[in-house]
Amino acid sequence: MAVKVLMPKGSDTMTEGKVLKWLKKEGDSISSGDTVVEIETDKVDMEVEAMGGGILRKILIEPGKVVPVGELLAIIGKPDEDIASLVKGNGAAADSHSAPSAAPAKATPAPLAPSATPATGISAPAPAAGGRVLASPLAKRMAKDMGLEIAEIPGSGPNGRIIRQDVERTAAQAPAARAAAAGPAPLRAPVPMLPRRPAAVPTGPEFADEPLSSMRKVIATRLVQSKAPVPHFYLTIEVNMQRAKELRESANLLNPELKLSYNDIILKACAAALRQNPEVNSSFQGESVRHHNRVHLGMAVATDGGGLITPVVRNADAKSLEEISRESKELAARARTRKLLPDEYAGSTFSVSNLGMMGIDEFAAIINPPEGAILAVGAVAEKAVAIDGRVQAGLVCRLTLSCDHRVVDGATGAKFLQSLKQILENPVYLAF
Repeated sequence: MAVKVLMPKGSDTMTEGKVLKWLKKEGDSISSGDTVVEIETDKVDMEVEAMGGGILRKILIEPGKVVPVGELLAIIGKPDEDIASLVKGNGAAADSHSAPSAAPAKATPAPLAPSATPATGISAPAPAAGGRVLASPLAKRMAKDMGLEIAEIPGSGPNGRIIRQDVERTAAQAPAARAAAAGPAPLRAPVPMLPRRPAAVPTGPEFADEPLSSMRKVIATRLVQSKAPVPHFYLTIEVNMQRAKELRESANLLNPELKLSYNDIILKACAAALRQNPEVNSSFQGESVRHHNRVHLGMAVATDGGGLITPVVRNADAKSLEEISRESKELAARARTRKLLPDEYAGSTFSVSNLGMMGIDEFAAIINPPEGAILAVGAVAEKAVAIDGRVQAGLVCRLTLSCDHRVVDGATGAKFLQSLKQILENPVYLAF
């Protein structure tokens, strides 16, 4: 039976996707689990795996074309199999239950590797029968693209299988290893400053129109859906971050590899404040208000190609500050390169947007529907503040809560900010 490669639904908001490039060509032999095509969704770039084996008989959508979710992209079948009816229909909606289709590639969660050595803490790759190294097709392709030797990458998948995370970890460690082997860089003579020349007047056309990416289209649609119908109101509070600074410096002194940030502390504090004020951890459902029993924090991240995505730290209130720090950094790194999995950027119950690292003192964020609120975080900066009746230099941060008035009243939002301020100014609360 022919296997259909369909445009997958990568997220709840995805309605269409763009074919970026085919990783196989017509006539190639395909095994179940092979990655066939790379697509661009509204959130990430992802690869689609074949759900069955055979020959790639027909590619129906060329690279660069945008098609709806569920559109037939290609057909895999036996060499002599009749696929005329599928090609003629050029769509899978009518017979989507008649044959298996393709699914987006999804990395297997990496368990702790057995037989780890004391020196590295990572197990060596386990060869399969016949000396073949066990590795997923995606891991093999990534290793080849990065110039890595697949047989030298430690595997953390089942039976020592090498998966995507193993390749990414090895690639991240490679520059440091090369730098250590090469020794300190030689000192270079300073480059003399050149005299400044007046800027030339640009030539060519007056402007250039850039087509909207899939992500930018969804952002435009979602923001109109949020800002227009959702009755926003805003509450701002100023927080003394001196003790948060002391916590950060102490933690990084004890564990330099942690690299604890103010954002990590604010995320943990938000999770604790939401547990104290569960009314804010709610969403509007049309005919009801949904009160979420779990705290899933979305954090706005700017992607390398433009646009925003909100990876989710799940059950943040049940995680330690160190766990939140490590997980948020890993999610943000993969968000910037559009490598998140669908379940890593969906299902948040409350979001945090931080522009403080860009020098922004205060701003108001737009709510990410259907959430009931979002916190905007400004810069942590020294300012003149009144302490015990005297003006002194203080370390402060301004936090602005955007609220959906259908879900969160003014007093409810104010109580949340009071709890958040108390936690940040007394971060010993984060230990409990």
